[in-house]
Amino acid sequence: MDQNNLLEVRDLRVTFRLDKKTTFEAVKGISFNVPRNSTVALVGESGSGKSVSSLAVMGLLPPDNTIIDKQSSIHFGGRDLLKLSIAERRTMCGKDISMIFQEPMSSLNPVFTVGFQIAEVLRQHMGMNRKQARARTLALLEEVGIPDPATKIDAYPSQMSGGQQQRVMIAMAIACEPKLLIADEPTTALDVTIQKQIMDLIAALQKKHQMSVLFITHDLGLVGEIADQVIVMRHGEVRETGEVRQVFDSPKDPYTKALLHCRPSLDERPWRLPVIADYMDGKHEAIKAGPGIEMKQRTRGYTPGDEPVLVVKNLSKSFYTREGLFGKREFQAVKDVSFTLPRGKTLGVVGESGSGKTTVGLTLLRLHQATSGTAMFHGKDLIAMPNKEYLPYKRRIQIIFQNPYASLNPRFTVGQILLEPMRIHKIGATDQERIAKAYWLLDKVGLPEQAFHRYPHEFSGGQRQRIAIARCLTMQPEILVCDESVSALDVSVQAQVLNLLQDLQDEFGLSYIFISHDLSVVKYIADQVMVMHKGQVVELADSDELYRNPVHPYTRTLLSAIPKGVQV
Repeated sequence: MDQNNLLEVRDLRVTFRLDKKTTFEAVKGISFNVPRNSTVALVGESGSGKSVSSLAVMGLLPPDNTIIDKQSSIHFGGRDLLKLSIAERRTMCGKDISMIFQEPMSSLNPVFTVGFQIAEVLRQHMGMNRKQARARTLALLEEVGIPDPATKIDAYPSQMSGGQQQRVMIAMAIACEPKLLIADEPTTALDVTIQKQIMDLIAALQKKHQMSVLFITHDLGLVGEIADQVIVMRHGEVRETGEVRQVFDSPKDPYTKALLHCRPSLDERPWRLPVIADYMDGKHEAIKAGPGIEMKQRTRGYTPGDEPVLVVKNLSKSFYTREGLFGKREFQAVKDVSFTLPRGKTLGVVGESGSGKTTVGLTLLRLHQATSGTAMFHGKDLIAMPNKEYLPYKRRIQIIFQNPYASLNPRFTVGQILLEPMRIHKIGATDQERIAKAYWLLDKVGLPEQAFHRYPHEFSGGQRQRIAIARCLTMQPEILVCDESVSALDVSVQAQVLNLLQDLQDEFGLSYIFISHDLSVVKYIADQVMVMHKGQVVELADSDELYRNPVHPYTRTLLSAIPKGVQV
């Protein structure tokens, strides 16, 4: 083993038993190094094998249905981890190797305080007593930037924000001062400003403690901010590896090129975003070589002749909590929000978690009852309308939720999911007509006819989001509220869904309220951008103008937090 390397993975092959006769090879003989005191990024889409590889290093793969090839080796500090006993592996992986998982709310125990959970690591691996562990826990909470650590140490995970929960996970991971820190998608679900804080924190801790970091992500934008080397994986294989700048400036593998170009850029707005298939099939060369629709640039912005579909004025929404025996406390989630949405245009709504952007969308759909304000839709106020009168309007404003795994009924086939709303709202004269429309919609969103008879769990995340979009289109809506509808998707799948949304808008003249914390995506798809902070609109302007010349300090803060690592 090279003394410059802390971790050496050689010919790692991981196979899962799906049933008695079926196996699936998730990792196919990969090899890579993590040098001492450096950060290595493991990049790839869902299903590429990157998380499986990290779990193999940690020894966290389920033993009953996992087969690791006998020729594989994982050397850490001169010892082959695959040859250690369970007890030896547990001791080493708790102290010398630690891991930050993707979803902190799933990783933290909700019934114990965060202080207890961090202290447990210290008592288990460092032999500290309760007093020593509590003192060290306070120091760790302060080190990772938790405000008022003396109070937060006794807080439960549910009492903390997503960014604070992730900081607690980082505190737990560095508690024993590990030599190797594995960070598995630690910022995927976080706002752009919180994401930047977490990235800066990991980089600072890496330098301070002289750790090596294995950073796992599907977003190459983050890689340029933190990593020294990058390993690109696809379908269980390493496609490219090298120094970050070298891979970004002159990528050799078509898949790496695709990952670099699928993500929307702040500098240009192509008519269509390229997708992985364009690069793997060599189509991108043809696109570059000759004139075509893909080379055109889209122009965005409202024009004086735009026909307003929705005019919102002074929309407010308050929530109330009980205080004392008879009192109540008011929390204003949305305060006097006003905007206009024309036909065939997109309003981007951006802001951090808690800014009120989702509450605006849900209030317009009457999933929350507005406290005050008006929402004029074709001359009718959606807010003041009685329930019976609102029913015909309900189908004209639809929502695509963030999580396609939770928004589709797992007991319904795709056909049942599409037919149910049409039957409820009496769209189509007969079931045959509705079935025909369901097949037509599946074709529109790029899914095969066979999908009609399958269940949601048989599809990928991107395909499920397409099903959710098709379900919305069964209602023949005029307005779609897209609530973080591409934030959980890989960059290539995200590009496919954004292209689909744009195609549908071009064909049907749909209007979108596009809620997102991803400012690069909003820049690409929105005509006008509304920036929200603490329930209020702090800036509203055409997208090109807002990104070129932000006026409000909060807007400038959001824009400065966008990862600049791969502006290609």
